[in-house]
Amino acid sequence: MFTELDYRMMRRALELAALGRYSTPPNPAVGCVIAQGGRIVGEGWHRKSGEAHAEPLALAAAGEQAKQATVYVTLEPHSYHSRTPPCTDALIRAGVQRVVCAAIDANPQVAGNGIAQLQQAGIDVQQGLLEDEAHALNAGFTKRMRTHLPRVIVKIAASLDGRTALANGRSRWLTGESARADVHRLRAASSAILTGVETVLADDPQLTVRDASLDLAGRIPLRVVVDTKLRTPPTARLLREAGETLVFTASSDDGAASSLRSAGARIERVPSAADGRVDMRRVFAELGKQQCNDVLVEAGPTLAGHLVHEGLADELIVYVAPTLLGPDARAMASLPLLTELTQAPRLGLIAVERLGDDVKLTYRS
Repeated sequence: MFTELDYRMMRRALELAALGRYSTPPNPAVGCVIAQGGRIVGEGWHRKSGEAHAEPLALAAAGEQAKQATVYVTLEPHSYHSRTPPCTDALIRAGVQRVVCAAIDANPQVAGNGIAQLQQAGIDVQQGLLEDEAHALNAGFTKRMRTHLPRVIVKIAASLDGRTALANGRSRWLTGESARADVHRLRAASSAILTGVETVLADDPQLTVRDASLDLAGRIPLRVVVDTKLRTPPTARLLREAGETLVFTASSDDGAASSLRSAGARIERVPSAADGRVDMRRVFAELGKQQCNDVLVEAGPTLAGHLVHEGLADELIVYVAPTLLGPDARAMASLPLLTELTQAPRLGLIAVERLGDDVKLTYRS
């Protein structure tokens, strides 16, 4: 069905799409290549929500050479009027002959309509080339479109014996520079970075992207604190950073809420769960409403363990450092007492990567 040329062109389109992985949220990252006679005549990639999509940019680069050409696009062309016109209209006007798209758009406003419009205009459309790679690039967007919930990624740095900090709480720096740089790439690709109040009190984190080489196009990931009793200090460093900090709480303490608002926080009250803590399902539902595709969780063992045990984590990323901290050091996840191995959460290993002397393990629930 697909030729070697098709594969080569779609791989290039995926490379282009990946250029927008830090800047496009809440939109998906999309790349487009236009080929005429086996030669690339136009390329484009979507850089930022509200700006031109990949297809019109590639068409502009191709000019008259787009007529009767083949278009390779990583996601089904946008087919309705939003802040930008439909990409399907631009492709039809340009007179392209064939469109090869990797994945169907999970957005219900598109979801097959883009392909249908092109076919009705007499354009040959083929779908499914490198589909898995295209979906992986926009996994959070796809989940939000289908479930109204963000993809939740729990990040943990641990020793070989599964410990995250010494008994006194000290953990800097457990992993090396390469692993820490990779965490900033994770943050940059996320819509929100979430932590618990215990981490705020213990580490006073910034939860920012501190790598100037990453192009976020001015976008700053939302900082989120889960704080059942509103114990976040108004002097916390994350409240002094550019961008927005959102605090989820079950507390009705108006005085504490007012102090945090004065310090720049936005307060969102949600019901508590059966254990008395903030209901994390409600937290993620609210973040989905706020168009968060990917939520990166950087929290202590209590919150991390809760998310994994309750099946709320889509992925678990563990950076394993080549060191041992001993049995008195802090565990990576606090779980309820288990009496059978069958009660333990089971995860599937999907990737292993060496980062300096550390190893990055990625698991999917």
